[in-house]
Amino acid sequence: MENNKIIERKWYFFDAKGKILGRLSTEIADILRGKKKADFALNKDGGDFVVVVNADDIVLTGRKTDQKRYYQHTGYLGNLKTYTVADLKAKKTGQILINAVTGMLPKNRLQKGFLKRLKVYVAPEHPHNDVKFVNIHD
Repeated sequence: MENNKIIERKWYFFDAKGKILGRLSTEIADILRGKKKADFALNKDGGDFVVVVNADDIVLTGRKTDQKRYYQHTGYLGNLKTYTVADLKAKKTGQILINAVTGMLPKNRLQKGFLKRLKVYVAPEHPHNDVKFVNIHD
């Protein structure tokens, strides 16, 4: 029966140093969803793991560092908080990439599973040294 088939998940490695945020996040979102696999289906979580290092060195084009805003609302009146990319980079650097990838994933029950397989690290070190990574540029 196809529903009980075990999914073989690969590990992909990205170095975000000098990479453009949008181009990198679309590639990551496609891998997390498994869109390049032969058995891709919209209602199935068949994606792979992604490890991103050097998330603090990601590049935004134009004046997005000052003009792009992220919004957070607590649900209470008057509690809309806005952050620029510069503010978010000072607080949580990896969150910029996570927000970009989250915006490119479908808004359904599968999204949480996709994001659990995304590992973002600010430094070049990561704890996944024992994993065999797939080379993207074959």
